[in-house]
Amino acid sequence: MFTRMTALLAILALMGGCGLFGDKAASSDEAGGPIAPAQKVERYTGKKSREIPYVYTARKELALTFNGMGDKATMTALIDELETYGIKATFFLPGIRVAEEPDIAGAILAGGHEIENNTLNQLDMNKLDYDQIYKEIKLANDVINRETGVQPRYVRTRSGDYPEDVPQAAAHLGMKAVVSYNINPKDRDMQSAEAIGEYVARFVSRGGIISMNTDVNPEVVSSIKYIAKAVDDIGYRLVTLDELVQNGGERKPLEQIPGYDAARINPDYQRAKYELVYQVDTDKKEVALTFDDFGSDKTVTRILDILAEHDVKATFFLRAKGVESNPNLARAMVEGGHDVANHSYSHPVVTSLTPEELQQDVVKAHQVITEAIQQQPVMLFRPPTGVVDDKRAKALAAVGYPVIAMYDVTTLDWDISNSADDIVNGVMTKTQPGSVILLHMLDDIHTIEALPRVLEGLKDKGYTFVKMADMMQMQDQAAMEME
Repeated sequence: MFTRMTALLAILALMGGCGLFGDKAASSDEAGGPIAPAQKVERYTGKKSREIPYVYTARKELALTFNGMGDKATMTALIDELETYGIKATFFLPGIRVAEEPDIAGAILAGGHEIENNTLNQLDMNKLDYDQIYKEIKLANDVINRETGVQPRYVRTRSGDYPEDVPQAAAHLGMKAVVSYNINPKDRDMQSAEAIGEYVARFVSRGGIISMNTDVNPEVVSSIKYIAKAVDDIGYRLVTLDELVQNGGERKPLEQIPGYDAARINPDYQRAKYELVYQVDTDKKEVALTFDDFGSDKTVTRILDILAEHDVKATFFLRAKGVESNPNLARAMVEGGHDVANHSYSHPVVTSLTPEELQQDVVKAHQVITEAIQQQPVMLFRPPTGVVDDKRAKALAAVGYPVIAMYDVTTLDWDISNSADDIVNGVMTKTQPGSVILLHMLDDIHTIEALPRVLEGLKDKGYTFVKMADMMQMQDQAAMEME
């Protein structure tokens, strides 16, 4: 096993004899002559490396990653625990620790896991200049490659935070990306294994990157079984970071998406025409199933799974503030064949806003949803709480949402005191041909329990399900044919 001093000497050899950051020369070489200072690395001015806090994907996948390198006993126990639950993880290792204990790095690779760059010494990059940042990353790459044969593709700092010089240096070194995370179970706060697992269960998300540390809290090892259960319960899969990236995509900037400007601020709204749609006039036994608001992956994924099991397409009216923090979940709705529409950004009672404030909120929601799903949403707006007046309706029409999507069937399922039986009975009693049924995708209510029974009950009565925009379009076509 390397001692820390021999590890440092090996790293210095890789640097060609320069100081730890190459900015000072030693006083003399073995022959007694002066040693020239190492050449300072100039800041790279090309395109910076990709920055990844999470991966854009609708797939039911996320990555488990670790920072640092604990002692041999901890690392061996962690590798064994990952093997027990069939998990392949990504380890961001500090170069100095790989030099000290290369056998641990070898065991990680033998377990089928990935090794990536956690910098050389896990220093605070905000306190270093470009030359120092470059060498911290490069030397870690060199050490990891020398000891394991692996060439790191991703780099992460100790905290996950970094200055802009880090993506520049990563690009300079030809690396794929600088990686942070979006799921932090706060194991550094010495959380218990159960608490770590509960946190992951709460925030598990498609494309998510879980970040934990191997050298701080020994409970990380025991937390693996809870994390595995949390992910399995929702039907997701833990994959390596590179697999997650390879299976994912990159989001286009908002301005490159057709329809991003379909909603615009328009102060001239006084004579705008609007339509309130509560139901569709039809003799066909067709209904539109709609969901409002937003929820966690666990709730929304279960709704999507139930709809898929029953081959039903729905319309989701999204609270865009929730979409902003979890765009992958909105994209999953679209990839499931459902329509996505606008339910405001901040979920206000629209009559509490001025028309100008309402337009700003709705345009912001439109842009957030468009960027999340990478396409224009269906141009329907549903006001939170279902309350709207003439002035606000005109403001909505002027901004680009002339159709205000209301509903004729509601069971107040957002109220946790309403049971699954209450929800089912309400829907079955009130639904008629052309109905627009309102349900919610909030956490901790009884909608998920009621949904399969609603779908089966309406199908037994001969109803079919149509997306709201499609049902409205069919009504318009039928009216045109009658003229």
